[in-house]
Amino acid sequence: MNKDFTFTLKSSVFDENYNPSENTRITTNFANLARGKNRQENLRNTLVMIDNRFNALAHWDNPKGDRYSVELEIISVEMKIEGNGDSFPVIEILKTNIVDKKTNQRIAGIVGNNFSSYVRDYDFSVLLSAHNKNQPKFSTPENFGDLHGNIFKYFVNSDTYRNNFNKTPVICLSVSSKNTYYRTGNEHPVLGVEYQQDEPSLTDEYFNKMGLQARYFMPKNSVAPLAFYFNGDLLSDYTNLELISTISTMETFQKIYRPEIYNANSAAGQYYQPSLNQQDYSLTRILYDREERSQLAIEQGKFTEENFIKPYQTLLEQWSANYAA
Repeated sequence: MNKDFTFTLKSSVFDENYNPSENTRITTNFANLARGKNRQENLRNTLVMIDNRFNALAHWDNPKGDRYSVELEIISVEMKIEGNGDSFPVIEILKTNIVDKKTNQRIAGIVGNNFSSYVRDYDFSVLLSAHNKNQPKFSTPENFGDLHGNIFKYFVNSDTYRNNFNKTPVICLSVSSKNTYYRTGNEHPVLGVEYQQDEPSLTDEYFNKMGLQARYFMPKNSVAPLAFYFNGDLLSDYTNLELISTISTMETFQKIYRPEIYNANSAAGQYYQPSLNQQDYSLTRILYDREERSQLAIEQGKFTEENFIKPYQTLLEQWSANYAA
Protein backbone atom coordinates (compact mmCIF):
# COMPACT_ATOMS: atom_id res chain seq x y z
CA MET A 1 0.00 0.00 0.00
CA ASN A 2 2.84 2.41 0.87
CA LYS A 3 4.22 2.07 -2.65
CA ASP A 4 1.17 3.95 -3.89
CA PHE A 5 2.67 7.19 -2.58
CA THR A 6 5.95 8.88 -3.49
CA PHE A 7 7.18 12.42 -2.97
CA THR A 8 8.85 14.98 -5.19
CA LEU A 9 10.48 18.18 -3.98
CA LYS A 10 10.74 21.56 -5.61
CA SER A 11 12.84 24.38 -4.21
CA SER A 12 12.44 28.10 -4.88
CA VAL A 13 14.31 31.08 -3.47
CA PHE A 14 12.45 33.47 -1.20
CA ASP A 15 13.89 36.91 -1.91
CA GLU A 16 12.59 40.31 -3.01
CA ASN A 17 11.89 38.92 -6.50
CA TYR A 18 9.85 35.96 -5.26
CA ASN A 19 6.62 35.06 -7.06
CA PRO A 20 4.43 32.26 -5.65
CA SER A 21 4.12 29.13 -7.75
CA GLU A 22 0.73 27.88 -8.92
CA ASN A 23 0.72 25.19 -6.24
CA THR A 24 1.60 27.50 -3.35
CA ARG A 25 -1.24 28.11 -0.91
CA ILE A 26 -2.01 31.80 -1.22
CA THR A 27 -2.61 32.01 2.53
CA THR A 28 0.98 30.96 3.22
CA ASN A 29 2.98 33.59 5.11
CA PHE A 30 5.54 34.25 2.43
CA ALA A 31 3.01 34.15 -0.42
CA ASN A 32 0.90 36.82 1.26
CA LEU A 33 3.83 39.19 1.24
CA ALA A 34 4.35 38.79 -2.50
CA ARG A 35 1.04 40.31 -3.54
CA GLY A 36 -0.13 43.79 -4.50
CA LYS A 37 1.67 46.91 -5.59
CA ASN A 38 3.93 46.92 -2.51
CA ARG A 39 5.03 43.32 -2.96
CA GLN A 40 8.74 43.98 -3.53
CA GLU A 41 8.95 46.49 -0.69
CA ASN A 42 7.15 44.02 1.59
CA LEU A 43 9.61 41.27 0.74
CA ARG A 44 12.67 43.50 1.07
CA ASN A 45 11.58 44.87 4.45
CA THR A 46 10.80 41.38 5.73
CA LEU A 47 14.26 40.10 4.81
CA VAL A 48 15.90 43.10 6.49
CA MET A 49 13.90 42.41 9.67
CA ILE A 50 15.03 38.76 9.64
CA ASP A 51 18.70 39.68 9.20
CA ASN A 52 18.58 42.34 11.92
CA ARG A 53 16.98 39.96 14.40
CA PHE A 54 19.48 37.22 13.56
CA ASN A 55 22.46 39.51 14.21
CA ALA A 56 20.94 40.78 17.46
CA LEU A 57 20.72 37.22 18.76
CA ALA A 58 24.07 36.05 17.29
CA HIS A 59 25.92 38.95 18.90
CA TRP A 60 29.20 37.21 19.82
CA ASP A 61 32.15 38.09 17.53
CA ASN A 62 29.71 40.39 15.77
CA PRO A 63 30.50 43.92 17.05
CA LYS A 64 28.76 45.80 14.22
CA GLY A 65 25.71 43.52 14.17
CA ASP A 66 26.05 42.78 10.46
CA ARG A 67 28.05 39.57 10.27
CA TYR A 68 25.21 37.28 9.15
CA SER A 69 22.38 37.18 6.66
CA VAL A 70 19.66 34.57 6.26
CA GLU A 71 18.70 33.02 2.93
CA LEU A 72 15.37 31.23 2.66
CA GLU A 73 14.33 28.36 0.41
CA ILE A 74 10.71 27.37 -0.04
CA ILE A 75 10.45 23.57 -0.18
CA SER A 76 7.27 22.42 -1.94
CA VAL A 77 6.35 18.76 -1.50
CA GLU A 78 4.03 16.94 -3.89
CA MET A 79 2.69 13.46 -3.25
CA LYS A 80 2.23 11.25 -6.28
CA ILE A 81 -0.73 8.94 -6.05
CA GLU A 82 -1.30 5.38 -7.28
CA GLY A 83 1.50 5.52 -9.82
CA ASN A 84 -0.86 7.06 -12.37
CA GLY A 85 0.93 10.39 -12.62
CA ASP A 86 -1.55 12.27 -10.42
CA SER A 87 -0.01 14.37 -7.68
CA PHE A 88 -1.18 16.79 -5.03
CA PRO A 89 0.75 19.52 -3.15
CA VAL A 90 0.67 18.20 0.41
CA ILE A 91 3.32 20.19 2.29
CA GLU A 92 5.26 23.42 1.97
CA ILE A 93 8.02 24.34 4.40
CA LEU A 94 10.94 26.74 4.65
CA LYS A 95 14.64 25.97 4.85
CA THR A 96 16.97 28.53 6.36
CA ASN A 97 20.55 28.99 5.23
CA ILE A 98 22.99 31.22 7.11
CA VAL A 99 25.61 33.32 5.32
CA ASP A 100 28.61 34.21 7.48
CA LYS A 101 30.05 37.25 5.73
CA LYS A 102 33.16 37.23 7.95
CA THR A 103 34.28 33.73 6.93
CA ASN A 104 32.46 33.58 3.57
CA GLN A 105 30.71 30.40 4.70
CA ARG A 106 27.21 29.28 3.88
CA ILE A 107 25.82 27.24 6.78
CA ALA A 108 22.74 25.02 6.54
CA GLY A 109 20.00 26.08 8.93
CA ILE A 110 16.78 24.36 9.94
CA VAL A 111 14.13 22.89 7.66
CA GLY A 112 10.50 23.35 8.67
CA ASN A 113 10.01 26.78 10.24
CA ASN A 114 6.81 27.85 8.50
CA PHE A 115 4.37 25.01 7.79
CA SER A 116 1.77 25.07 5.05
CA SER A 117 -0.67 22.32 4.16
CA TYR A 118 -3.79 22.11 2.01
CA VAL A 119 -4.92 19.07 4.00
CA ARG A 120 -4.72 21.08 7.21
CA ASP A 121 -6.93 23.72 5.53
CA TYR A 122 -9.44 20.97 4.81
CA ASP A 123 -9.30 19.61 8.35
CA PHE A 124 -9.78 22.96 10.10
CA SER A 125 -11.81 25.01 7.61
CA VAL A 126 -14.11 22.33 6.17
CA LEU A 127 -14.21 19.14 8.27
CA LEU A 128 -14.01 20.72 11.73
CA SER A 129 -16.38 23.52 10.77
CA ALA A 130 -19.01 21.11 9.43
CA HIS A 131 -18.66 18.82 12.46
CA ASN A 132 -19.40 21.66 14.90
CA LYS A 133 -22.13 23.41 12.94
CA ASN A 134 -25.21 23.94 15.16
CA GLN A 135 -23.62 21.91 17.96
CA PRO A 136 -23.93 23.17 21.56
CA LYS A 137 -20.38 22.12 22.50
CA PHE A 138 -17.15 22.12 20.49
CA SER A 139 -15.62 18.75 19.66
CA THR A 140 -13.38 17.18 17.05
CA PRO A 141 -14.39 14.44 14.57
CA GLU A 142 -13.22 10.90 15.10
CA ASN A 143 -9.68 10.38 13.80
CA PHE A 144 -9.27 14.14 13.32
CA GLY A 145 -5.79 14.84 11.95
CA ASP A 146 -4.82 11.18 11.50
CA LEU A 147 -4.45 11.28 7.71
CA HIS A 148 -2.56 14.56 7.75
CA GLY A 149 -0.27 13.35 10.54
CA ASN A 150 0.50 10.08 8.77
CA ILE A 151 1.31 11.85 5.51
CA PHE A 152 3.73 14.14 7.34
CA LYS A 153 5.43 11.28 9.22
CA TYR A 154 5.64 9.22 6.05
CA PHE A 155 7.34 12.14 4.29
CA VAL A 156 9.85 12.80 7.09
CA ASN A 157 10.75 9.08 7.19
CA SER A 158 11.01 8.80 3.41
CA ASP A 159 14.18 8.44 1.36
CA THR A 160 13.20 11.69 -0.35
CA TYR A 161 13.49 13.57 2.93
CA ARG A 162 16.64 11.80 4.11
CA ASN A 163 18.40 12.40 0.81
CA ASN A 164 17.80 16.13 1.04
CA PHE A 165 17.92 17.04 4.73
CA ASN A 166 20.23 15.99 7.57
CA LYS A 167 17.99 16.80 10.53
CA THR A 168 14.33 16.44 11.38
CA PRO A 169 12.12 19.52 10.97
CA VAL A 170 11.37 22.20 13.53
CA ILE A 171 8.17 24.17 13.01
CA CYS A 172 7.68 27.47 14.82
CA LEU A 173 4.20 28.93 15.32
CA SER A 174 2.31 31.45 17.41
CA VAL A 175 1.11 30.41 20.85
CA SER A 176 -2.63 29.82 21.24
CA SER A 177 -4.85 32.72 22.28
CA LYS A 178 -7.12 30.24 24.08
CA ASN A 179 -4.47 29.08 26.57
CA THR A 180 -2.59 30.59 29.48
CA TYR A 181 1.18 30.16 29.65
CA TYR A 182 3.40 30.51 32.70
CA ARG A 183 7.13 30.98 33.10
CA THR A 184 9.32 28.16 34.35
CA GLY A 185 12.76 28.45 35.90
CA ASN A 186 14.38 27.14 32.72
CA GLU A 187 16.28 29.53 30.46
CA HIS A 188 18.23 28.67 27.31
CA PRO A 189 20.99 31.00 26.06
CA VAL A 190 19.35 31.35 22.62
CA LEU A 191 15.74 30.19 22.96
CA GLY A 192 15.32 32.24 26.12
CA VAL A 193 12.85 31.76 28.97
CA GLU A 194 10.70 28.64 28.80
CA TYR A 195 6.94 28.81 29.30
CA GLN A 196 4.50 25.97 29.91
CA GLN A 197 0.73 25.61 29.76
CA ASP A 198 -1.81 23.64 31.78
CA GLU A 199 -3.32 21.75 28.86
CA PRO A 200 -2.48 21.24 25.18
CA SER A 201 -4.11 23.35 22.50
CA LEU A 202 -5.92 21.90 19.51
CA THR A 203 -2.86 22.78 17.42
CA ASP A 204 -0.63 20.90 19.87
CA GLU A 205 -2.82 17.81 19.54
CA TYR A 206 -2.88 18.13 15.76
CA PHE A 207 0.91 18.43 15.54
CA ASN A 208 1.33 15.56 17.98
CA LYS A 209 -0.31 13.35 15.36
CA MET A 210 2.48 14.51 13.03
CA GLY A 211 4.97 13.03 15.51
CA LEU A 212 5.90 16.44 16.93
CA GLN A 213 5.97 17.65 20.53
CA ALA A 214 5.81 21.28 21.66
CA ARG A 215 7.91 23.54 23.87
CA TYR A 216 7.44 27.27 24.34
CA PHE A 217 10.27 29.79 24.65
CA MET A 218 10.50 33.57 24.70
CA PRO A 219 13.89 34.64 23.29
CA LYS A 220 15.76 37.65 24.62
CA ASN A 221 14.10 40.97 23.69
CA SER A 222 10.97 39.17 22.47
CA VAL A 223 7.59 40.07 23.93
CA ALA A 224 5.80 36.71 23.72
CA PRO A 225 6.78 33.03 23.66
CA LEU A 226 6.93 31.09 20.42
CA ALA A 227 5.69 27.51 20.04
CA PHE A 228 8.37 25.14 18.73
CA TYR A 229 7.26 21.76 17.35
CA PHE A 230 9.95 19.11 16.92
CA ASN A 231 10.82 15.42 17.13
CA GLY A 232 13.83 14.69 19.29
CA ASP A 233 15.66 17.10 21.60
CA LEU A 234 15.18 20.72 20.61
CA LEU A 235 17.94 21.97 22.91
CA SER A 236 20.71 19.57 21.87
CA ASP A 237 19.91 18.43 18.32
CA TYR A 238 20.41 21.89 16.78
CA THR A 239 23.22 24.44 16.96
CA ASN A 240 22.75 27.96 18.30
CA LEU A 241 22.96 29.43 14.80
CA GLU A 242 20.37 26.95 13.51
CA LEU A 243 17.97 27.89 16.30
CA ILE A 244 18.58 31.61 15.72
CA SER A 245 17.76 31.19 12.03
CA THR A 246 14.34 29.81 12.97
CA ILE A 247 13.67 32.42 15.67
CA SER A 248 14.63 35.37 13.47
CA THR A 249 12.58 34.12 10.52
CA MET A 250 9.42 33.09 12.30
CA GLU A 251 9.34 35.90 14.85
CA THR A 252 9.50 38.32 11.92
CA PHE A 253 6.51 36.65 10.27
CA GLN A 254 4.59 36.71 13.56
CA LYS A 255 5.31 40.42 14.07
CA ILE A 256 3.71 41.03 10.68
CA TYR A 257 0.73 38.68 11.03
CA ARG A 258 0.03 38.85 14.77
CA PRO A 259 1.36 42.25 15.88
CA GLU A 260 -1.08 42.28 18.83
CA ILE A 261 0.96 39.42 20.31
CA TYR A 262 4.47 39.61 18.85
CA ASN A 263 4.82 43.35 18.32
CA ALA A 264 3.14 44.32 21.58
CA ASN A 265 4.58 47.25 23.51
CA SER A 266 4.99 45.24 26.71
CA ALA A 267 6.44 41.78 27.24
CA ALA A 268 4.69 38.67 28.56
CA GLY A 269 4.86 38.36 32.32
CA GLN A 270 4.91 35.43 34.73
CA TYR A 271 1.47 34.35 33.50
CA TYR A 272 0.50 35.15 29.95
CA GLN A 273 -2.60 34.72 27.81
CA PRO A 274 -2.12 35.94 24.22
CA SER A 275 -4.90 38.10 22.80
CA LEU A 276 -5.61 39.39 19.32
CA ASN A 277 -7.97 41.96 20.84
CA GLN A 278 -5.49 43.95 22.90
CA GLN A 279 -4.64 47.37 21.47
CA ASP A 280 -1.21 48.20 22.93
CA TYR A 281 0.96 47.17 19.99
CA SER A 282 2.86 48.60 17.05
CA LEU A 283 2.42 47.85 13.36
CA THR A 284 5.26 47.03 11.01
CA ARG A 285 5.52 48.82 7.67
CA ILE A 286 4.58 45.58 5.92
CA LEU A 287 1.03 45.24 4.60
CA TYR A 288 -1.09 42.17 5.26
CA ASP A 289 -4.82 41.39 5.01
CA ARG A 290 -5.67 38.93 7.79
CA GLU A 291 -9.40 38.84 7.07
CA GLU A 292 -8.79 37.89 3.44
CA ARG A 293 -6.46 35.14 4.59
CA SER A 294 -9.22 33.53 6.67
CA GLN A 295 -11.58 33.47 3.70
CA LEU A 296 -8.92 31.99 1.43
CA ALA A 297 -8.28 29.18 3.92
CA ILE A 298 -11.89 28.05 3.47
CA GLU A 299 -11.57 28.15 -0.32
CA GLN A 300 -8.37 26.12 -0.18
CA GLY A 301 -9.97 23.58 2.16
CA LYS A 302 -12.80 23.08 -0.31
CA PHE A 303 -10.27 22.76 -3.15
CA THR A 304 -8.55 19.99 -1.19
CA GLU A 305 -11.85 18.21 -0.55
CA GLU A 306 -12.75 18.20 -4.25
CA ASN A 307 -9.32 17.36 -5.67
CA PHE A 308 -7.73 15.13 -3.05
CA ILE A 309 -10.02 13.87 -0.28
CA LYS A 310 -13.08 12.85 -2.30
CA PRO A 311 -11.34 11.31 -5.36
CA TYR A 312 -8.98 9.19 -3.23
CA GLN A 313 -10.94 8.83 -0.01
CA THR A 314 -11.06 5.02 0.13
CA LEU A 315 -7.40 4.65 -0.80
CA LEU A 316 -6.31 7.35 1.68
CA GLU A 317 -8.34 5.88 4.55
CA GLN A 318 -6.98 2.38 3.92
CA TRP A 319 -3.42 3.64 3.63
CA SER A 320 -3.66 5.77 6.77
CA ALA A 321 -5.14 2.91 8.81
CA ASN A 322 -2.41 0.51 7.63
CA TYR A 323 0.35 3.06 8.19
CA ALA A 324 -0.77 3.70 11.76
CA ALA A 325 -1.11 0.00 12.54
